[in-house]
Amino acid sequence: MAGADADDALLVLTAVLLTPARFPGVLGDDYVAACEALAIEPYERGYGLVLGQDGDGARWTVVVDDVSLVALAIAAWDCGMAYDLSPDERSVVCALPGWPLALAVAAPGVPAPHDPETDGEGPAPLAPPDTDSWGPAQRRLGADEIAERWTLWREQIDDTESGPPVDEHAAEGPRRGEAETEAAQRRAADSGAAGGEAEAGAAATGPRHPGVRRALAEALAYTETPPPPGRIRSVFASADTRTLRVDGPGWSMVARTDDMALVLLDEEPGEVFPVGRGPALPGLLKALDALAPHPA
Repeated sequence: MAGADADDALLVLTAVLLTPARFPGVLGDDYVAACEALAIEPYERGYGLVLGQDGDGARWTVVVDDVSLVALAIAAWDCGMAYDLSPDERSVVCALPGWPLALAVAAPGVPAPHDPETDGEGPAPLAPPDTDSWGPAQRRLGADEIAERWTLWREQIDDTESGPPVDEHAAEGPRRGEAETEAAQRRAADSGAAGGEAEAGAAATGPRHPGVRRALAEALAYTETPPPPGRIRSVFASADTRTLRVDGPGWSMVARTDDMALVLLDEEPGEVFPVGRGPALPGLLKALDALAPHPA
């Protein structure tokens, strides 16, 4: 397909969806914010992001509006099948320098990936966040990692050490004078909260941590006043189970509708807070799942 230069073909490496139901969390807390990060309009139908290199090896992210074609390519690749993703040039919305995600692959026969020369004109090249620091982007990246590898993370959490379960008062926010429980630190074995790093703490203070209580309160508020598209995402996990990704200002939550929830906070770098299921969490997760888009 054509890249930034109509005479220079883009060597496609991968692609991701950018829709209200599915988008790289690193770009924003919701679909609208993710589109703003790429300076494109948040159309309801969404986009596909095609990442590749031009003939000089420069990194480009090409935004296309043929969502179905990109989804088909991703599905084929996920099944281990070859698929030549070549969107029609008429579907190209724009070509942005750089990649918003870190890729471990490169196109053969061209120079190593590098940012294209822009002569100071146009947008700054896209780049993945620095995983050595911690902030909103890293927090969302960590939540995406947990959602993708839920089983691995869940196996590292001892239910006897997880945070207190969510009761009928857990989502009301911090209570004045309530002492936080001591954080029980756990180290993740193969992936981390900061985008796949080997080490990440899993603190077991549950909903008694003020930040976790705030996250639960804001998640509960979503059930009364629906948030912007993409704040709540739901994907298939099993026949009767969904994996939820819920975000808000300063927090991210990953949960299985038949299990517990894990919360990450901006103010707690690299920490993962398990929240016990309790009597109220199932209803909250069910209500959040009902608000999320469920594309066919």
